[in-house]
Amino acid sequence: MDKLLISGGRPLSGEVRISGAKNAALPILAATLLTQAPVVLENVPELRDIATMLKLLSQLGVRYRFGANTLEIEASKPESVLAPYELVRTMRASILVLGPLLARCGEAIVSLPGGCAIGARPVDLHLKGLKALGADIRVEAGYIHARAKRLKGCRLVLDQVTVTGTENLMMAAVLAQGKTVIENAAREPEVTDLAEFLVKLGAKISGIGSDVLEIEGVDGLDSGPVHHVILPDRIETGTYLTAAAITQGCIRTTHTRPELLDAVLDKLKEAGAAIIHGPDWIELSQTSRPRAVSFHTAPYPGFPTDMQAQLMALNCIAEGVGIITETIFENRFMHALELRRMGADITLEGHTAICRGVAKLEGAPVCASDLRASASLVLAALAAEGETVIDRIYHIDRGYERIEAKLAKLGATVQRIRE
Repeated sequence: MDKLLISGGRPLSGEVRISGAKNAALPILAATLLTQAPVVLENVPELRDIATMLKLLSQLGVRYRFGANTLEIEASKPESVLAPYELVRTMRASILVLGPLLARCGEAIVSLPGGCAIGARPVDLHLKGLKALGADIRVEAGYIHARAKRLKGCRLVLDQVTVTGTENLMMAAVLAQGKTVIENAAREPEVTDLAEFLVKLGAKISGIGSDVLEIEGVDGLDSGPVHHVILPDRIETGTYLTAAAITQGCIRTTHTRPELLDAVLDKLKEAGAAIIHGPDWIELSQTSRPRAVSFHTAPYPGFPTDMQAQLMALNCIAEGVGIITETIFENRFMHALELRRMGADITLEGHTAICRGVAKLEGAPVCASDLRASASLVLAALAAEGETVIDRIYHIDRGYERIEAKLAKLGATVQRIRE
């Protein structure tokens, strides 16, 4: 199992190119099941989760060619409707094949998902919505069995904001008979990217980017070859900017979209960072010890839960006290226990973490519990004195493309240990 060895204490400096967003690419890959037309996707990150999704699609009969972040893919005729446990258990986003398979093939058998250990993240809203669209749903022996000759449009009011739920129901609805309205829909940029891709395929969707989506079902999505560029990863962008802040460095992130990061940039400015940006780049400079910041996570455009762990790491060495409230996932403070091993002063009270900044962190052996926890430990290690060994970094390989190479280019001393 690979590990990362990081020697901290060096300010980061230089330029880093941001990869395509994993959380945009995965639903778009699933959406290719809706059409027999060939699709070319650019800016697809080479990540463990992408490889898992492609393996799943291949098992369903999809053909593809992937290299240099460009994916050519064609689902001319799915050969199976079964998404097996051995693939789905490793990645929760595999549930995203449920809606497209059901809509196009009339049937889907999908294992209940696994993924990171950050809470229950139930799929109840997915199933409730598909039932409302006319599907017959049964859950037996750990598998979702869904059938519908053709889905029928209806009004769906989601009980809570759910990104994958919105995506799954939107993909199912594009081939449903009649009109579907999804209220309380997720507004995340990745949902918007999926909707724009579906429109390129021939779907009729209005309200894109809002919390009310209106979908007029069509008979098929076979308008011809489609080309789409995956949007930049806002979470990767925020992670590298926070790495510069925690090490009191200066970096520029390129090939990104600043307008997708307003809540994160506001908090980094509050921490004392100087930030300037252009159409597709952001530059951050931190010349003194950061100030602690407080926030609560919220659906977009609020502060993203996927940046909570990284800002907690920043608070660990900041001046003052920062209070973080996690409202999205009930078990997303597992990294706090590992940060304490490095000397952090963190008190957990239910869904709230109280971080009292210390003058320095010290390198230590730590273990990652999930994707964003991995990132927080990397940031803490970059700022700590001495060496830190981070175990179970397969989590970070799920969401950060070539992280050690990118950090090394910025001046970090980082090494992957293969065992």
